[in-house]
Amino acid sequence: MSILTEEQAKAILDKVIKLSKADQCTASLTGSIDGNIRFALNNISTSGIVSNTDLAVEVAFGNRVGTATINEFDDAALERVVRRAEDLAKLAPENPEFMPAIDKQSYKASPTFSASTAAITPEQRAQIAAASIAPCKAEKLIAAGFLEDGQSFVAFANSKGNFGYQQATAFNYTCTVRTEDGRGSGWVGRNVKDASDFKADSDIRTAMRKATESAEAKALEPGKYTVILEPAAAAGLISFMMNFFDARQADEGRSFLSKKGGGNKLGEQVYDPRVNISADPWDERASVMPWDSEGLPREKTAIIENGKVSYLQYSRYWAKKQGKRAVGEPGNLLMAGGDKTTAQLVAGTQKGILVTRTWYIRMVDPQTVLLTGLTRDGTFYIENGVIKHPVKNFRFNESPVIMLNNIEELGKPVRVSGDESSFVMMIPPMKLRDFTFTSLSDAV
Repeated sequence: MSILTEEQAKAILDKVIKLSKADQCTASLTGSIDGNIRFALNNISTSGIVSNTDLAVEVAFGNRVGTATINEFDDAALERVVRRAEDLAKLAPENPEFMPAIDKQSYKASPTFSASTAAITPEQRAQIAAASIAPCKAEKLIAAGFLEDGQSFVAFANSKGNFGYQQATAFNYTCTVRTEDGRGSGWVGRNVKDASDFKADSDIRTAMRKATESAEAKALEPGKYTVILEPAAAAGLISFMMNFFDARQADEGRSFLSKKGGGNKLGEQVYDPRVNISADPWDERASVMPWDSEGLPREKTAIIENGKVSYLQYSRYWAKKQGKRAVGEPGNLLMAGGDKTTAQLVAGTQKGILVTRTWYIRMVDPQTVLLTGLTRDGTFYIENGVIKHPVKNFRFNESPVIMLNNIEELGKPVRVSGDESSFVMMIPPMKLRDFTFTSLSDAV
């Protein structure tokens, strides 16, 4: 029962809405079938399939709200979960920021479903693991990786007649390759819409090459360097920054987008003019659901335009309070770039450091989005357009706001997922000046 059709989902949701005696009722159904395979030390360690379907019911009496969930769908179970939500609502304190159920909306479907991804079998997962392990074994390298894929649906309805339904698929693969002595490490990650686009036997070569070439790492003094961040390395910092594009945080003085004396920096030049980031749920490269968590329709939106902040997220409550229009929050981030690959950016660099991946990113100062973290899985010194030798990993202290003001060149965007968020992103490799490394790390 994990993947319900639109007709099946609507039948359940309609029953729930009719059962409720509250002032308003919103019900949502979600279901998924997720497959995975994990391998380590050149052996498959676990694999499995998890399927689940859940119903959540939220009701309100005035501005008192109660929510209950269940994973049974017979008539008695539906009655039980509605009454539980109503009982909780009657006991709940009044919510001063309560917003009524959203009015009926119109949603334009987005291309979130891939037949090739939904059709993945356990045998195919095993073949991907084997294609990752076999070349590593042949060259006396050690592979550890994880593949997670799945198909899902979301459906919701409320007592004002709003209804939405859509299916989606997901595919995410990562693999770390180490040398036998543990001194070299390489990494590759792929997030794709269509599983048919993924070729493990060729992608694994990237991680293998970096593992081999990073084994004799030399120490460089910490300091400010020209860096080339590969898309996965840049994505972690940028996705972290995007969590602060919230109008309320900015208006209340809790964000790097707050203005001294009050207000926010909407419309102001905050970044290099070459920075352009947008959201578009219908973009074939990184499509997402056409609604946000509040049920608001998403729109094609310019977030940063020629370095100027052109969008802040207004929740329904904050939009009403400030007299603004609430717009669905972005689900993807599309950053514009150029045509060059990472290798071509390296070829045009006199001196610098190539960073494969940023890891363990944590906040230092929310007012400037100063972040700290580590490089890992392949960090290299560049001289005269070629990689001269691997270097020991660094800890960095850097703000993506400052980083995006120190752009030398942007490459061709590729699809990645951010470690610190649920965003699907198109991010270019980027060449940056004055990136701050504060200390060395012995980890590989």
